[in-house]
Amino acid sequence: MSNHVVPAPDVTALPTEKGGTFPVRRVYCIGRNFAAHAVEMGHDPDRDPPFFFQKNPDNLDPSGTFPYPPKSQDVHHEVELLVALKSGGTGITVEDALKHVWGYGVALDMTRRDLQGEAKKLGRPWEIGKAFERSAPVGPLRPVSEVGHPGEGRIALSVNGTLRQEGDLNQMIWKVPEMISYLSDYFELRTGDVILAGTPAGVGAVTRGDTLEAVIDGVGTLTVNVV
Repeated sequence: MSNHVVPAPDVTALPTEKGGTFPVRRVYCIGRNFAAHAVEMGHDPDRDPPFFFQKNPDNLDPSGTFPYPPKSQDVHHEVELLVALKSGGTGITVEDALKHVWGYGVALDMTRRDLQGEAKKLGRPWEIGKAFERSAPVGPLRPVSEVGHPGEGRIALSVNGTLRQEGDLNQMIWKVPEMISYLSDYFELRTGDVILAGTPAGVGAVTRGDTLEAVIDGVGTLTVNVV
């Protein structure tokens, strides 16, 4: 019998391709991890130390529908590789990092770009632009036993059949093992943690009625309708 003084909230759990769900604990997102995207956002693409922001677990949404959020007139798409951890710890070495990965998926980091831009100008956190409801559409996750550890492969996004974003996973400035190792120096990573690994160039606005089609070779596809 629960001793909670209010009902416990639901645990966010993402579907996997062949059944069962992956429970989510935290969501870490790396910023500007593709050089061309860093340039289009007005930044130097040099390999500076990585930086991360967070979304909330219940921002992850496998429904295939993205409700256009309030308080914004400029919502952008960002296609990203999702990394799902089966274990964690602190001080994880780059060499050991991939041992902690359960699998991978396709995700979108939807962004209220106008609100993010205001926050940047004021030196404030980005969550108002990044961590709103249903801001991370995701596709079914696939285990390492099926997809391996994708270090290269096409990552792309089309809007209404028109290609907007295209790159290759090998263009990531910070690779998956490096991201896991870096995060573990600052946080205790655990089972259920998720990392969104950055987006290639070509981010742009969406409108109600758009259909977004995202693909990462060897990982999967994701179709999302903006409503």
